[in-house]
Amino acid sequence: MKNLILTMILVSTANFIQAQSTNKQVESTTTIKTVKDSDGEHKTVKKEETKAVQNIEMKAESPNTLNIEMKETPVQSVTTTKITNPDGSTRTVDTDRSSYYEYDGKKYQVALDASGYTMLDPSTKKTALLRKTSTNSYIYRNKNKMAIGYFDTNGNLILETYDDKSDKVSTETYTVVKN
Repeated sequence: MKNLILTMILVSTANFIQAQSTNKQVESTTTIKTVKDSDGEHKTVKKEETKAVQNIEMKAESPNTLNIEMKETPVQSVTTTKITNPDGSTRTVDTDRSSYYEYDGKKYQVALDASGYTMLDPSTKKTALLRKTSTNSYIYRNKNKMAIGYFDTNGNLILETYDDKSDKVSTETYTVVKN
């Protein structure tokens, strides 16, 4: 009788421990970007780590059964990007928005840099800067324009510019190009 009670306690403890465990998968990608200029060679290291975590849960126990089926649980994917700048400083980016965007029939390339993002117009080779603010938006600056930008829920870049003459805010939507 003692052995039966101890066996039941051991089995239920094992089921509880198994039901509370997780299934984890980690994938890491490292990209090194080297830029040569008049000051020498500068390396920027981008390390992207994707974790897929799935909780393992069991379905309700049925009487007179030996095996308990696993319950389907969602897989949660978390991506963390760490940028190591040429000066050795490191910053973490929650969501990397590097991609191609379209606006007014032209394609623009947004890429991570040491302090935020750069936005390159490949047709004119002009570069604009995107710098993150504390309110989760970006300051957009190029030679002729300053604006406030943010990424919407679809991943598109929205720029809002104030016009002194009309006293209005104009909006430009740069649509992300899906691969």
